[in-house]
Amino acid sequence: MPAAFALLLPLALADRSAATAATAATRAEVVAEAAVAPRTVDLTIASPAMDDRQKVRLLLPRGWSKDSHRTWPTLWLLHGGVDDYTAWTRGTDVAELTADTGVIVVMPNGGRCGNYSDWWNYGDGGSPRWETFHMTELRRILESDYHAGTRRVVAGNSMGGLGAMLYAARFPGMFKAAASFSGYVATLHGHEPGDSSTGWGPSFSCPGTDWRRVWGDPDDQAAIWHAHNPADLAGRLAGVRLWVASGNGKPGSLGGMPFTDPVEAAANENAHAFADRLYAAGVPVTTRFFDGQHDWPYWQRDLHQAYPMLMDALGAG
Repeated sequence: MPAAFALLLPLALADRSAATAATAATRAEVVAEAAVAPRTVDLTIASPAMDDRQKVRLLLPRGWSKDSHRTWPTLWLLHGGVDDYTAWTRGTDVAELTADTGVIVVMPNGGRCGNYSDWWNYGDGGSPRWETFHMTELRRILESDYHAGTRRVVAGNSMGGLGAMLYAARFPGMFKAAASFSGYVATLHGHEPGDSSTGWGPSFSCPGTDWRRVWGDPDDQAAIWHAHNPADLAGRLAGVRLWVASGNGKPGSLGGMPFTDPVEAAANENAHAFADRLYAAGVPVTTRFFDGQHDWPYWQRDLHQAYPMLMDALGAG
């Protein structure tokens, strides 16, 4: 070996080691794992995308083991606004529903007003980057350390319904089915140029939140809004089995307030507008529209009704 090359080799190896160490240092990792109920494990993940630690709740199938040599399909359940990763186990019987199905149920934190997006932050980017945390960091952790397979379906309520359709459309082939329950899935529905109220939802739900940080102004940053509007991405959902459910805001068979719920009524308009865009694009969708309000009794029923379709798409059940 030439002497000069021999002298340079340790430096090259050192540079490579430093690069590997830097990559490892910026990789998301599980820093805590806690069993909180039968089959239920809460993960704490140090996330570079979020520049913070985030929680994820898993429901593990019977027979699951870290020593297993097989994988399991995944059902991602995304929570709504002003809520967190505990929402679905707190508000529904999802643990009992999935007990004998053989799927890993993934319930990540999505922020009180995260909108399942990497925030624009006035063009500066940076955290929070919810989409990157979920679709890149968390997905890799699940597949490398928790035996998650590549067959996936996704569902969510309210803001989580937006997230379900966004992720299915923005990551073609990632999910075999997607379901939205009371989701705001036509984010520009009814918007007129100059209407500054279109993005106020996060500000009302999370006082102190500057909603322009999420996607910018719907006129000035129109391209970002369209890129995060499921109705505009309808054609990209071809091949994904779709389910859209929403109440009209009126008290239904599962009870509710004795007047029309304005939040669910607005979600209902979104759901119809989204379904119309799917039909126009020739993309099949199953819809369920009913008397009902923006609350867990209806989302529990939505989950039960959509569940056979979701499991069929996975080849599970």
